[in-house]
This record gives sequence, structure tokens and C-alpha cells, in this order.
Amino acid sequence: MAEAGAKVLVVDDESYVRDIICRKLSRESYECDQAENAEKALALITQGSYECILSDINMPGMDGIELLRNIRVADSDVAVIMVTGAPDLDGALEAMRLGAYDHLCKPLNLDQLSLTVERAIEKKRLVEENREYQRNLESKVQERTKQLHEANEELRRLFMGSIKALAQALEAKDEYTQGHSERVSEIAIGIGRYLSLSEKDISDIWLAGLLHDIGKIGVREAVLNKPGKLNDEEWKSIQNHPVMAERILCPIEELTAVISIVRHHHERFDGSGYPDGLSGSDIPLGARILTVADAYDALTSRRPYRDALSVEDALSVLEDASGTQFDPVIVRAFLSSTELHKLATEKPDRCAEPDSVHDAKQGHGAPAGTLLLKPTDLS
Repeated sequence: MAEAGAKVLVVDDESYVRDIICRKLSRESYECDQAENAEKALALITQGSYECILSDINMPGMDGIELLRNIRVADSDVAVIMVTGAPDLDGALEAMRLGAYDHLCKPLNLDQLSLTVERAIEKKRLVEENREYQRNLESKVQERTKQLHEANEELRRLFMGSIKALAQALEAKDEYTQGHSERVSEIAIGIGRYLSLSEKDISDIWLAGLLHDIGKIGVREAVLNKPGKLNDEEWKSIQNHPVMAERILCPIEELTAVISIVRHHHERFDGSGYPDGLSGSDIPLGARILTVADAYDALTSRRPYRDALSVEDALSVLEDASGTQFDPVIVRAFLSSTELHKLATEKPDRCAEPDSVHDAKQGHGAPAGTLLLKPTDLS
């Protein structure tokens, strides 16, 4: 059934054909306009909007096919039905190629004409409704995506705030490690970028740097700040902090790769580290990077049992331990990067006391077999 008020334009050079079509469609509640040629039809089309256009193919001047081409430029959605008084297969095929809805032959079957117009208009409106639905859907998807992105950003901010709060909770226990985790993170990601690691790997290393000592929350302050030699029980307490960190962080599924780096940042390249005695490439790359960054910042930081080393002395310690305590590739990357040197030397309050080198290399009373650095150095 025709929708009341739907506008139809009838284009034909024969007035009686136009009149017959318009009378039929008017009885079907269509609003009809007439044009005796293509030029007048185009003028009417530019002035108003039509749901359907019926056009003769063979007309003096501009024919129906050329009119159809112009209609498609002016209104790509309007339904066009071509009408011809003589069989013209080529014309019909060209009309369909240009997007005509159908092709009718004279003499017209008026009932068929009415049904074809109704279906053409219905198809046009379905196409428009579908396009509008897609447009609204895309808008809703974009809006929902924006909301999800904003929610994810807020969760990320809360997550990062929690991470930093954990690191600060540790530093509140130990005045000598203030700012240590952030400095280690910055140095570690500098090494990662120098080695052209992926942004995901660099992000994991950065988080691991912030969290690597979080397990020391479970270590008594008296042990962390002890100026003298640690006894066996105190050493075990210190050496357990990577495992404790893993227990603290393991409920957070997103930190799986980070937790592995944190657990193994005290492994040694020669296999004599802790907690698992891993060696060489069995140690996660992020952990090998973090170990060098951690050691450098520890060596150049003041501790309760020693003063800070100078930059030159700290670099010498790293070189001496390359291949034993540290991955030589990571040490070489650290030593080769001028950007890392600039970053590393930005930390204030460094000193160059001559006896500090000897103190660091002796491990400050560490048990036999502990070379260069004691666990409390890497804090």
C-alpha cells in the first residue's frame, strides 16, 4: 500500500501517457508532478525531493538514460523506473547498470505499474533506514568506545597510583632508598630502548623497576638499615624479598610478565644468584636489565654502612662484574649509551670518597662468595 504523500515525478514527451500514469498513481494516494522532457525534469528535481521517478527512455533532446545519469548526480537514493515504447535490451541493461530499480514496457499494465512504484519506494526507504541505522550504530559504537577508553584510562591511572603507592610505602620504611625505584625504572627503560625492545617489554620493565623491592615491606627496618654485618638469619630475610614481592603481586593477572622480572632481578649471570639460581639466558631479559640498573643506582647511593660511589667508580664495578654478576651485553649497552650516562648522572647527592670503592667491593661483611654487591646494596 502506498504511503500517503509520497512524491512521484513522471517524465514523458507524450502528454496522454503522463496523464494516464498520474491519474492511476493519484488514486493510490501519490502526489504526482509531470515533465515533458528531461531538461524540465532536472529543473523540478533540483527544486524538490521525489521518492520515485518514472522516465521514458526515448525522448527528444536528452534521452532517459542521460537523464538517469544526471539524476544519480543530483539524488543517489531516489527510485527510478525506466519506461520504453519499443523493446530496447541495451537501453534496459544500461539503465539497470546506472541504478534503475526496474524497466517497464508500453503499453503499461497499470496495476503492475502501481505495484512496481510501491516496491521501488519501499526499497528506497529501507536503504535509507538501513543507512541511518548504520550511522546511528557507528555513532553509538564510537561513543561507547570513547567511554570504554576513558574508563580504561581511569583504571590505568588508579592502577599506576596503586603501584607508586606500594613503592612509596617501601621507601617510607627506608630513608636510604627514597626515589630509588623510580630512578631504577628510568635507567632500565633507557637500556631497553637502547636495545630496541618493544614498547610492551619496556612498559613491563618500567613497572618491574617500580616494584622490584616491594617484597622488602616484609623485612624489618632494623635489618634494612643495619650499619654492620648481617647474620645468617638477616641475610635469609633479605634474600627472600623477591619471593615475597611475587606473593604480593601475584593476584594481579596483568602483571604476570612484570612479576617474573621482579622475582629474578637478583639472579646472577653465572648462576650464583637467588632465589632460583638461574643463569645466562634462562634469566628473563627484563630481569637482567633491571639488575644492572638496580646495581648502578645502589652503588651511587648512600647506604647506612657506606657512602655513595662516584659515577666512574660505579661504572668500573659494573665492568668488573660483567659476565659473572651481570649480563655482559646489558653492561655494554649501559656503558655505550651517552643518554643513559646523562640520565644516571642526574641523581643528586653523589660523593667520591676513595675508601667507598673498597667498601663496596668487600661487600661490607657479606658471607664468602658474595662478590661486589650485597643484597642490601640493591635496594
